[in-house]
Amino acid sequence: MTTLSGPGGIRTLGRKILGAAGLAALANFAVPNEGFSSGSDFLKSRGLGAAPPGAQRLCSTYSWACARGSSNGSVTRGQMQVVRAVNAKINRTTRGIEDSQQYGEAERWAMPTSRGGDCEDYALAKKRALIDKGIDPQRLLIATVLDRRRRPHAVLIVRTEDGDMVLDNVTNSIRNWRDTRYVFLRMQDPNRPSRWVNVIAGG
Repeated sequence: MTTLSGPGGIRTLGRKILGAAGLAALANFAVPNEGFSSGSDFLKSRGLGAAPPGAQRLCSTYSWACARGSSNGSVTRGQMQVVRAVNAKINRTTRGIEDSQQYGEAERWAMPTSRGGDCEDYALAKKRALIDKGIDPQRLLIATVLDRRRRPHAVLIVRTEDGDMVLDNVTNSIRNWRDTRYVFLRMQDPNRPSRWVNVIAGG
């Protein structure tokens, strides 16, 4: 997660991760748990949506980030040991740094460098590492959210047999999406990760 100073920083990060369309949608969005299946351990698609501004060239830059896998079955409880290890290692070894500091530009979704990365860079690094460990890429979906303080943020969703679990750079704890108290806005399409779907769930 990026450290922000003042409302201007929050607005800037909001435009980066959500985009104009996402911010406009939030103007009419009530945070309480309405409009989705509150009993579901899996995030539900509300239809196709636009990719976040920083992710619009993601597939051409990193083809693996948008790869389709076998789409058969979920990440098993046994494989979650690997997921936990990867999550903890990348959180431990990657330093948080804003794109403006690292690249001199407002937004760039990229793998972390030796200087580190921001929240979506952590998510990309975890996705790549888990694909390399044999996890089906179609079960690894980047999502944009509002955190508990309603600040824009990005995480990696792992679709397991027990539901959608969240890998976050602010904690090594891996929780079901419903337990994070985040507002989930959109994520990569589980059927075709090169596309994005609206979610608008949680709170």
